[in-house]
Amino acid sequence: MAALTLGQALEREHREIDGGIESFLDELDSGVRVDTSQLVTALESLRRHIYLEEVFLFPDLKAAGLMGPIFVMLREHGMLWRQLDAVTGMLAQTSETEVLRHSCATLLALLSDHNAKEEPIIYTQADDILGAVASAELRKFLIQGTMPEGWVCSSA
Repeated sequence: MAALTLGQALEREHREIDGGIESFLDELDSGVRVDTSQLVTALESLRRHIYLEEVFLFPDLKAAGLMGPIFVMLREHGMLWRQLDAVTGMLAQTSETEVLRHSCATLLALLSDHNAKEEPIIYTQADDILGAVASAELRKFLIQGTMPEGWVCSSA
């Protein structure tokens, strides 16, 4: 089995994050006692994913001339970050499942729109543009990296 390209690995992470939120919503809709740990994991993974893109991926792509698309991705990261904060706040403050469902659905809609642009425009360029050192750093981070505590995306 061939190794995934960097773009494919990043897309797979998108699917895992989306799947975690979708699974939470499915459980919420089932009417059984809801375990929020899978949602919390998905939210933390999304924050980490945004961090790795802004720190490891975007600078080299921007330097290679993808300034416009990177600007759009950064702006959307800010929107996603604010929605992440809203969902996180709701987890701590409300037991109203309808409010939480709506907030998670809004996050999924933002992610869907964002990923539909990012994957074909940004990720397809990543393997061609990133140098070996940057690509290796990003791959290593995908496996074992952690986001520094207190880090916030640039457009939050």
